[in-house]
Parts: sequence; C-alpha cells; structure tokens
Amino acid sequence: MNACPDLSSFPSTIAGAIQKLDCAAADATAASYARLFGSHGSLQTALTIVLTIYVALFALSLLTGRSALRLSVLTPRMMTVGLVLTFVTSWVAYQSVVWNLAVGAPDEIATVLTGGDGSATIAFAQRMDGLLEVIGKATEAASPAASIAAPTNILSVAALILLLGTLGVLAVCRLSLAALLILGPIFIVLALFNGTRGLFEGWLKSVALFALVPLLTVLLGSGALFAISPAVAALNAEGGEVSMRAAVSVLVASIVYVALMVSAFKVAGSLTKGWRASRQDSQHYPSASRDAASQAAVTIRGDSSSGPAVVATTFDRVRSTVSSLEGYTPSAGAPHLPTGPASPLSSYSPLQVSASAPSFFSHRVDIRAKATAASAISKELFR
Repeated sequence: MNACPDLSSFPSTIAGAIQKLDCAAADATAASYARLFGSHGSLQTALTIVLTIYVALFALSLLTGRSALRLSVLTPRMMTVGLVLTFVTSWVAYQSVVWNLAVGAPDEIATVLTGGDGSATIAFAQRMDGLLEVIGKATEAASPAASIAAPTNILSVAALILLLGTLGVLAVCRLSLAALLILGPIFIVLALFNGTRGLFEGWLKSVALFALVPLLTVLLGSGALFAISPAVAALNAEGGEVSMRAAVSVLVASIVYVALMVSAFKVAGSLTKGWRASRQDSQHYPSASRDAASQAAVTIRGDSSSGPAVVATTFDRVRSTVSSLEGYTPSAGAPHLPTGPASPLSSYSPLQVSASAPSFFSHRVDIRAKATAASAISKELFR
C-alpha cells in the first residue's frame, strides 16, 4: 500500500483532509489486520482454538441426536466456516470484499448518481471549499465588525457551521468506519456460534450505517449547495460591505444544511435498524424439541432404527396406555366409552398395538381420568 502524505500538518482544505483521513485509515486497517491474523498474528492460536471448539460442538450435537448428517444442515455450516476462514486469513479477500464494499462502493454509487468523474466525495468537498473561500474573502473585504451581531461575524458563524456540517460529518464517519473495519476480523469469527452471532450482526449493521451516511451526505449536500450558492454569490455583488440581509441568508442556509446532515444520520439509522442479517437460527439449526418431534414421527412410521432409544421407549409406553384404554371394561354405574368408527380411540388403530402390553392404569381407575389421559396422548402424537 502506498505511503500516505505527511500528517504532521493539518490540511487547509476539506478535500485534502478527507484524502489524508482515507489514506491513514487504509494503512491502519492493513497494519492491524497483519497484527491480528497475519502470518505472525497474535490471534492465530486463538483462531485455531475457536475452530476446534466449533467442530467439537458440532460432533457433540451429532452424537446426542440434536443434529443430523443432512445436506440442509451441513451446507450452511461448511459455508460459514469457509467464509470465516477466507476473510480472517486473507487480507486480499478482506480488502477486496469488506473494505471496498464499505468504503469504495458508497463513493462509486454517489459518483454515478451525480454524474461526475473521480471520487464524488472529493468533488463535493472541493465545491464546499470554493464556497467557504468566497465567504472568507467577503468577510476580509468588509470593514471591521463594530458589534457581535455585525454581518461579518454572522458570516464567520455561518462558515463555521458549514465547515462542521461537512468535514465533521465525513470525518466522524471515516474514523468510525475505520475503527469498525480494524476490529472486523474478530467479529467475523464470532459469526460461527449462535450465542455470539448477534455481535457480528451488530457490527455488520454499524458498518452499513457509517457507509451509508457519507453517501447520503454527498447526495443531500450536493443539492443543498445549489440552494446556498445564490446567497453566497450575492456577497460578491455587495462590493466591499456585506449587508445584514445577505449575512442572515447565508446563516439560515447553513443551518438548513446542518439539518440535512443530521437527517442523513437518521435516515441511515432507520434503514439499518430493521435489517436482519440472517434468518432465524431455528431454520438453520433445529432445536432439540423439533428434532425430538421429527424422531418421534419416524418412530410412528415404523422406522425404529432412527432416533434415540429414549423416544422409542416413550412411544412404547404410549402404545401400552392406548392398549389398556381399548381393553378396559367399565364397572357398574360408570359411563361407557364410545366404540365403533366414531370412537376417539379408533384413530389409533393403525398403530396395531399389542393387547398383551403392560397397563399403566389400575383396573378400577375412573373413566374420566383415562379420557383425560387419552386426550393428552392424542395432542402429543398429532400436534
């Protein structure tokens, strides 16, 4: 990467300041990446340990039946590991994808929309430099201010507001984005685990926020400059003196400009607030209860070799309970269970339960308790 210009002296223009910030941010990100996950990085051992834990947890989920060797399960896991290793161990991949998308893509989009050549951000900053130069010359040509509310002082305040609204917003976004990209490889590793994936998504949203703000700043600011230019051009028509009306017009225009910059932050925040970086975890990695339900369904279909033994044992108990209900003879005076095709127990006939199965209810249990148990069993089987 090319060496940046001397940063010991602050540039006199907004465009020069932005160029130096971009160059310094790029160098700092490359150097930090090399210190973290380079060939002699400090976190290479930590990365190996994290990947080992990830593989061990997946193997444990296979052993306990919480996951299965299916294509729908293995594909997202393998893609996640591959992408993490690619962006964490290769600076070329990280710079080409993450850095260029976060820093270069918004500027390219702004260039296309504004119809300019080169960087749209630098062109916008140069136009703002020309505007501030006109205000500065008008202030210098005017007579010394006799009071605080003099037109020259109002123009100075307006120029300061424009400077802060442009350089301040762009500098904050550039520095914040650089800090996030420096820490990016660490957050990418956190995307491996469900418990820490929220931190990765938060980092991704923050990167998107500070990438969108400069784009909106250039677009909104370019439109605001066309509105401010007539008021600034009127300062040259005043000659040596600046009227109060012209000074106040420039001040109001600068306040509106700052309001647009604030709205750029709010719009970018609204765009990224409801963004979901991934689907629900349950769609990729089913929970234990969902796997247990699927294994129970397999057992009902007769595939007893699939699923844990505890599921088959539980279902054997259910069949025994149903069998006891079908062979129950009510005592005198007790209500009778309905029989025949309309019976609620007739839905269990495909199970082909054994009449010799052990009964879990005593022969004298009240029929109401058995009906309640049958209802609960049916809900468990067919929910």
